[in-house]
Amino acid sequence: MALPPPDPQFVLRGTSAAVHTLHFCCGGQEPDVPVLFSGSENGLIHVWNLKTRRVDTALDGHGRNSVYCVETMGSKDRLLSQGRDQRICLWDLAEGRMSVTDSVFTENVGFCRCSLLKVAQGRWLMAMASKALEEVQVLELPSKMSVCTLKPGVGAKLGMPMCLKLCQLSCGSQPLLLAGYEDGSVVLWNLSMGKALSQLICHQEPVMSLDFDLEKTKGISGSSEKVLSIWSLNEQQNLQVYKTHKLVNAGISDITIRPDKKIVATAGWDHRIRIFGWKKMKPLAVLDYHTATVHCVSFSDHKQPSERLLAAGSKDHRISIWSIYTQT
Repeated sequence: MALPPPDPQFVLRGTSAAVHTLHFCCGGQEPDVPVLFSGSENGLIHVWNLKTRRVDTALDGHGRNSVYCVETMGSKDRLLSQGRDQRICLWDLAEGRMSVTDSVFTENVGFCRCSLLKVAQGRWLMAMASKALEEVQVLELPSKMSVCTLKPGVGAKLGMPMCLKLCQLSCGSQPLLLAGYEDGSVVLWNLSMGKALSQLICHQEPVMSLDFDLEKTKGISGSSEKVLSIWSLNEQQNLQVYKTHKLVNAGISDITIRPDKKIVATAGWDHRIRIFGWKKMKPLAVLDYHTATVHCVSFSDHKQPSERLLAAGSKDHRISIWSIYTQT
């Protein structure tokens, strides 16, 4: 008999607004206190201490506009955040500082989260939806130099980019970008050539979220429909539908594959978090705690499997923290 789904290990309250994005930073080898960053609809970024389960710091850099992307850049003191004020902010949190050191004005009014890829020590690529409706701009950080602008071909009606994922298939290989669009397509872009390598219609509705497994060259995407689409990248760098998985209820806000590539979590409009085995998309658990849409899911990057956590942020102002399938 299947075990009943677990309860959250604990719940973080105190954002006093809907939670739109989550990002863990659990430190490297040194015994660091694990940290969780959350971005809220009220424009605040909360830095949670997972030992005390309280907010260490609240950062206010987006003028009370909703924050929908937070990422660390190499350490928990270097932070990037993106908000509805059309700005991407870079933060320096070392030695208790709470200062925005630089920002990029995106001029984009959508909800598309930017994507980061480390390309060398202290150098990053950042992909973001651009001012022009269908375009994606790629910049280098911290210089903010433009790398390329990715435009669909003549006659291609992709609509707005909805979600982005920069990746490098192997060390030293060309960076690629996977982008999900309003028309339901996922497109693979070559950045150095500035052109699309492959396009696949995965959904009938806009692609709300995607994630990609570099080891298996296999990805997953969700939309407002009742379907998860699983697709793969062949050696000719063509995207192909691998399989689809039917859901009970429509609407996926976010998808994430755990760093060890064993399980996948989805954030549902039906207030639930769903866990699947990544190898065969076997449904493993339905986590039912929240009372409103779950906007985001994030796995911790703990080195020890037994310490790994899953966080989910919801419209109900709460962040649930779960410990599931942590044995290797």
